[in-house]
Amino acid sequence: MTTLRKPPAAPSLLDDLEAAGLFLAPYLLFAAVLAAAAGAALLYGLVHPEWLSALQAAVTGPEPKIFWYFSRSSALISFGLVWAAMVLGLAISNKLARAWPGGPTYVALHEHTSLLGLAFGLGHALSLLGDRYIGYSLAGVLVPFANLSYRPLWVAAGQLALYLLVPVTASFYVRRAIGQRAWRLIHCLSYAAFGLALIHGLFSGTDSAAPALLMAYWAGFLTVLGLTAYRLLTAVSRRLA
Repeated sequence: MTTLRKPPAAPSLLDDLEAAGLFLAPYLLFAAVLAAAAGAALLYGLVHPEWLSALQAAVTGPEPKIFWYFSRSSALISFGLVWAAMVLGLAISNKLARAWPGGPTYVALHEHTSLLGLAFGLGHALSLLGDRYIGYSLAGVLVPFANLSYRPLWVAAGQLALYLLVPVTASFYVRRAIGQRAWRLIHCLSYAAFGLALIHGLFSGTDSAAPALLMAYWAGFLTVLGLTAYRLLTAVSRRLA
């Protein structure tokens, strides 16, 4: 006797709302963090008015430093997010990732950290347009070796890293269209992007010689190297088994 299978139920409005909430959650959290930081800064300025005057001088003074501050902070945040995306991507195939908090969660975090890393990297580049110390033009920011006044080789490494992140991040949204094989090949560019970003940070940052930053850069490199070696060894052992 043949049993008829019931067709899968169409997603309900509640399912659609849940999916939309999961998609928007990282961006809403990011906006909430920014709002909390702005509120804390305003409260601190009310308690310490002299800090507001110093901030005003940094923004509108004859030598504004706000762009340099934003450029350095966004660069470090971008590197941290790119590192996190690499770690999450390498950990997806790990048994621990499948146990907690689960593979789909890791994939979502991997996708959003990549996207945010690209956004902060672009913000880092464009903020240099307001910094008068070097005097970058739009071409100098976006075109490698267009500006030779400041460490052009190491700056070009960062620009190339940013461009490599674009197809890697975009591949999340065309994965079904291009197929698994092409998606994996594009994702291999993330190694080159991470390596170039690391070189850019080490050799072009004005404060990269600080011990804390050196430790962060090398810790990031060794983490990615170790997880990559573990993944390769696991793949080889599976084939030999």
